[in-house]
Amino acid sequence: MGICHYTIAFFHPTCPLIAMQKLFAFVSTLFAAFIACGFVQPAALAQQYPSKPIRFVIPFGPGSASDALARIAGQELTANTGQPIIVMPKPGADGALSALEVKRANADGYTFLFGTNSPLAVVPNIRKEPPYDVMKDFTPVTYLGDNTFFVVVHPSVPAKSLAELIAHAKANPKMLNYAAGNTFALVGSALFAINNGITMQAVTFKSEPDALVDLLSGRIHLMFSTSTIAGPQVREGKLRVLATTLPERSPLMPDVPSFPESGQAKFPIGPWFALVGPAGLPRDVVTRMNKEMVATLAKPAVKEAMLRHGFMAKSSTPEALTAYMKDQLAIWKTALKSAGVEPQ
Repeated sequence: MGICHYTIAFFHPTCPLIAMQKLFAFVSTLFAAFIACGFVQPAALAQQYPSKPIRFVIPFGPGSASDALARIAGQELTANTGQPIIVMPKPGADGALSALEVKRANADGYTFLFGTNSPLAVVPNIRKEPPYDVMKDFTPVTYLGDNTFFVVVHPSVPAKSLAELIAHAKANPKMLNYAAGNTFALVGSALFAINNGITMQAVTFKSEPDALVDLLSGRIHLMFSTSTIAGPQVREGKLRVLATTLPERSPLMPDVPSFPESGQAKFPIGPWFALVGPAGLPRDVVTRMNKEMVATLAKPAVKEAMLRHGFMAKSSTPEALTAYMKDQLAIWKTALKSAGVEPQ
């Protein structure tokens, strides 16, 4: 029988090569027909992203502004992507522990740093041997926004304005101390003291919630605090607010004067948030996550929820965030030096 008939060649034992060739051609033709008819979409052939829970590692503990903001964004992202967003606090070492957690993670799009200026701009400038290179060890995704800080004091401090606080500090040298639950609070308080010729003692904490305990007890006299932490205490009369570090008044506390209104120069630094992943994050993952976060931050309900925590939501392209992070490294280097914070 010279040539096998194609209808039986698939199974004919005497011509296996021809059978395999014809089988492959038949299956290929059939598969192409399914795609052409819309039964199989090419994009569906690859695993869709995301296909499992995503971790947002945050640099401060539960109850912090980072925690609240990550959960607000995470809830919206969960609804949009169908995958849970797990908020994972990793406080300590000025946010370096959270950054290292993300640096060491697989670059697969399932671990991100919901980070602040602390791990992304401060840590590289206060360590003689930085634990990571911000511009090489992370993949920028999007800017997230700016946070609002207020100067709050314990009621035992006889000051109802920054001017009165400065006068009290000058009349009682080295008697006042301040809490630093993050690097903006630490550097901001130090710059405030230097700019006004006063001396105050710094007491550092792992996070704002930890610092708040000592501030409420009176062991700490004042703190540069987010409205997430200080707002409820101010409304209950447990703390007194003197000013916001913003260049203008905050809609959260419109009766509270800004730094310029209080006779203070505009701060060269500010607290900000950004979303970054490990180095080498695939471009399609960056594009998808950027798209989701931009849409999330643009929603009025999300903006309003974040504003209640003193956070002004803003987004950016990955490229714009890259340039911003580079600039912030230089700005914070100068600010830290001015505040007398030397690399350790």
